[in-house]
Amino acid sequence: MIPLSNATLHQLPIQVTTPRYDRQKTTAGIAHLGVGNFHRAHQAMYINKVLEREGQQGWAIVGVGLRNTPREDRRAAIMAEQDNLYTLTAFAPDGSHETNVIGSIIEYVHAAKDRAAAIKRLTDPNIKIVTLTITEGGYYLDAEGNFTLDHPDIKADLARDVPETAFGLVCEALRQRRESGTGPFTVLSCDNLRHNGKAARTAFCAYATARDPILGAWIKENVTFPSSMVDRITPSVGDADITRLDALNGIADQMPIFAEDFTQWVIEDNFCDGRPELETVGVQFTDDVGPYEQVKLRMLNASHSMLALPGVLMGYDTVPHAIEDTLLLGHLERFLAEDASPFITPPKGVSLAQYAQQVLHRFRNPAVGDQLLRIASDSGSKLPVFLTDTVNGVLGSGRDHWRLAFGTACFLEYLRGTTDKGTPYTITEPAINAEQLALARAEDLAAGLQMTVFAGWNLKDHPSFATDAVKMRQSIRAQGTHKTLAQHAG
Repeated sequence: MIPLSNATLHQLPIQVTTPRYDRQKTTAGIAHLGVGNFHRAHQAMYINKVLEREGQQGWAIVGVGLRNTPREDRRAAIMAEQDNLYTLTAFAPDGSHETNVIGSIIEYVHAAKDRAAAIKRLTDPNIKIVTLTITEGGYYLDAEGNFTLDHPDIKADLARDVPETAFGLVCEALRQRRESGTGPFTVLSCDNLRHNGKAARTAFCAYATARDPILGAWIKENVTFPSSMVDRITPSVGDADITRLDALNGIADQMPIFAEDFTQWVIEDNFCDGRPELETVGVQFTDDVGPYEQVKLRMLNASHSMLALPGVLMGYDTVPHAIEDTLLLGHLERFLAEDASPFITPPKGVSLAQYAQQVLHRFRNPAVGDQLLRIASDSGSKLPVFLTDTVNGVLGSGRDHWRLAFGTACFLEYLRGTTDKGTPYTITEPAINAEQLALARAEDLAAGLQMTVFAGWNLKDHPSFATDAVKMRQSIRAQGTHKTLAQHAG
């Protein structure tokens, strides 16, 4: 197989599409913090397309890796070795596929190895947009949406001469740009958060004000924080996936990625220093992202969680495997139609019934096979975002809440780290500390409902919900998740 680099692009198999622009003639106008698989399959793919257009060569990406981990070390090394190139293979539900070499990331900065250098890179006047995928829990917001300045990570960062968090890097770069007269850049969140532009503005402005009130005021006045909605199912990639993808494409790519063929990006058109012509490559611009965000977070993302949590307990490994279970499929269909949809105001022209059908169709894609445990991970950050509005709507209207109580019970049981048959798995819950985890694992099965995950659900006003969630936990332990669901779904 052919190694991937600038020098070998002309040698790659004909079925693989390579960049249709001269990478040497591009410059970075965007810096992206948190270069994970989703960014590489989504935003970088759109920018790869826009760079083909005349006059758009100033919008390439400089990737910034934030974490100080062996995995990040390896990513940085591979990016350097492959000239920041990688393959993206998109699979349709019928098994057909299309592979592109993505060339839009032209530089990679490993911030953990030199924070000052990363900050300096962000002060470049050519950088007009800083985008983020730092996960739902990476914004340090409490249940009321306030930035937690007293969090140990933030307190430590504020005390450093050279900050290390995303907030510290960006705010320090903005301070230097302000002092040099370079001016602001746009900060664009691409994370699955309600009102992610507002969330980013809250977090960055609070951090900056704590560090320097004058800087905080300047950022509030000059930096824009547009909201966005991002959508593409992008699984994690294991060694077996790398072998399979490289064999399929005939390329020795050390970090290939794959995704579904569906993709969507909706952005609030509010940029303080220009933007690429993304509307020419399928991105939707709007004055109000909210309706699109409601639909995606409360239907697709929430359904993912409502499938993954019981699915993990039942012993399923991937989304397509779990959704083959007609009981789980029916559970999702009723959740979407009876729990989520009644409390959503969709964008004009969007049918929620058709959207629900499309979601379930996407979940069935056997070539993608997203891992349930990956989807279930960080539920401590996800559930408040994906389910709070639906829970409040259902409980406030007096509707039947059993599906939500079942999902809650599954979440608390998932935190025990074993399937119904006793097979152990590793939970990854960065937003849940030891004290919170102890509540979920307490002998008193109601104690878990005191976790901060549920802070916005007003459960004290709905004791019947707590009672039902506890009964379902008892049932799951006594007879398993599948039988518990069957008894209530029947």
